[in-house]
Amino acid sequence: MVISNTENSEATVDQTSNYDKMSELKAFDDTKAGVKGLVDAGITKIPQIFIVPPINSTNSLDTCETHFIFPVIDLESIDEMDLIKHKEIVDKVRDALETWGFFQVVNHGIPIFVLDEMLRGVR
Repeated sequence: MVISNTENSEATVDQTSNYDKMSELKAFDDTKAGVKGLVDAGITKIPQIFIVPPINSTNSLDTCETHFIFPVIDLESIDEMDLIKHKEIVDKVRDALETWGFFQVVNHGIPIFVLDEMLRGVR
């Protein structure tokens, strides 16, 4: 991987058949810059160390179904000042974050038009 710190910074990967992924990973780790460092350097192509070859499988993407069941936190009764219910919700949030790293919140009271506007702003 070549990363230059010039005005027109770029990152490229040696595409030869002698590609050594371990040395490439070590060089990337040694920079201590991480992916943000690649972006800050103005990378225009994904480095080869991040490219995973497709898995040869008889299942196509159309027929392969994956269902994830992730935590859903219901905030419907959060305002009732029921300390036991409040603690249960806090515990569910903590567990979801420790186990999954994310969760879905329902009955939060935020109007749908506000959520739509937020998504539009992000895009």
